[in-house]
Amino acid sequence: MLTVVGMGPSGLHLMTPAARDAVAGADALVGGKRHLQQFPGFDGERFALGANIAELLVWLGEREAQKVVVLASGDPLFYGIGTRLIAHFGIERVRIIPGISAVQYLCAKAGIDMNDIWLTSSHGRDVCFDELARQRKVAMVTDGRCGPREIAAQLAVRGKGYRWMVIGENLAMDNERIHCLPVSKITADYDMNAVVILSLIHI
Repeated sequence: MLTVVGMGPSGLHLMTPAARDAVAGADALVGGKRHLQQFPGFDGERFALGANIAELLVWLGEREAQKVVVLASGDPLFYGIGTRLIAHFGIERVRIIPGISAVQYLCAKAGIDMNDIWLTSSHGRDVCFDELARQRKVAMVTDGRCGPREIAAQLAVRGKGYRWMVIGENLAMDNERIHCLPVSKITADYDMNAVVILSLIHI
């Protein structure tokens, strides 16, 4: 059985007990280098995940009889690898153990409710900024190509510079920082982050 576990935003302290148990019982572990380094005592087979998804799918197919655990950042089904693995193998062959997404974590830290939030991501994908500008409350995971500064610039040219952006940097790490700024004032670069964009400041 293939199991995909959400690791939360960073580190082991936000993993659920079910996720930890899955790792403890695994024959093989798959994840990015940063994820695999969290389990120095694991003595089973390892697969370091990068952009080699096609290679991974073949590798997993050869190990159907083993207990393989794939480590996913945040939640596996929030713009994560879980979606790709279910599409390839089918849900009957994949078990998903959810995790805390970076967006959930940021909203919790900033006291922002998620009841009417529009969720999206710019991580490795193109963003429809017109649609983004139409939404009153947005949360998204970003990357170095399209981060807070680029998003703010696109919102400003669409007349949304008055909105507020909450930026979570290095979430759940020792160097975590959370910033709350008007979109029009965002000009800096930020490390690994998630953002929430608000029409009105209410945190």
